[in-house]
Amino acid sequence: MGMSRKIKVLIVDDSALIRMLLSKALSSSEDIEVVGTAEDPFVARDLIKKFNPDVLTLDIEMPKMDGITFLKNLMRLRPMPVVMISTLTKKGANVTLKALEYGAVDFVAKPDSDIKENLQAYSNMLIDKVKAAAKANVGSSVMPEITTTRKQQKPVSNLRNSKYDVIAIGASTGGTEAIKTLMVDLPADLPPIVMAQHIPPVFSTSFAKRLNTSTDITVHESLETMELLPGHAYLAPGDMHMKVVRRGGRLYTELDDGEPVNRHKPSVDVLYDSIRKTSASKCLSIILTGMGADGAQGMKRLKELGAHTIAQDEASSVVWGMPGATVQMGGAVEVLSLEMIANRIISLVYTK
Repeated sequence: MGMSRKIKVLIVDDSALIRMLLSKALSSSEDIEVVGTAEDPFVARDLIKKFNPDVLTLDIEMPKMDGITFLKNLMRLRPMPVVMISTLTKKGANVTLKALEYGAVDFVAKPDSDIKENLQAYSNMLIDKVKAAAKANVGSSVMPEITTTRKQQKPVSNLRNSKYDVIAIGASTGGTEAIKTLMVDLPADLPPIVMAQHIPPVFSTSFAKRLNTSTDITVHESLETMELLPGHAYLAPGDMHMKVVRRGGRLYTELDDGEPVNRHKPSVDVLYDSIRKTSASKCLSIILTGMGADGAQGMKRLKELGAHTIAQDEASSVVWGMPGATVQMGGAVEVLSLEMIANRIISLVYTK
């Protein structure tokens, strides 16, 4: 960042130990200044007025006022980038996904007692997420409507004559809300959808369930090899790569417990590269909001083999890292705002 000023961070957490660990981790970056720490949202309110921070880290479960209530008020009165500090449990996952609905930019696991061994790796990840949050489009996502169950189990016509075998979606930061926004507008009568979202295990399970209840498409977390069927969507689990493979003329998901790719597992590139071997020219590929560049190479290679590729535009992305990298590399056939992507998918699938 050179001469430009540091990113001011306020840490809100009821645990003195966690406040210290987070302060230490963030202060190890010369681009970040921890301007204050608050043990509850009431203290936090005064410190926000006093220091005008660029980014807030917020504990999701606090005694005096829970993180969600505080976040809702904050996003109504003074929208700002918030990174949630989450427990990697089922309860933590559900609360965190709700926080992302209410406008939090990102989340990171709560540092645990044996973090000392991996403090450097943890610090680097936290610093990356806070830097991305400082530049994020906050309030670009609309406050959620309460989604009722929309499943109308209408028969899915046989899409044998569709020009697409598979629709592939990749996303990271801001992606859980972007994918939901996109899929709520999609009919069930579509080729199978495969998705790689950077998300931890347990969270991927909760996310798949949430998507399944809010969309007409039947959504699975692919915890084993599954045949790809029209009207269904398959989410990579939070700690495995997911690939698409062809066997006897049919497509299946396949899990791969290999090394992280582009520091991620699941990786969007791994998913896209597998599709290159099965149905490159019959793939409709979409890359949504996210930090970094995972998926950009894979998307470009798909495009070179005739896939139709769509990147989310900068204005509607929380973080224009992955779609931006794709556009810069020439991997996108078109660049569209999130609101337009669903209709574009429908028109591409249904035009002969």
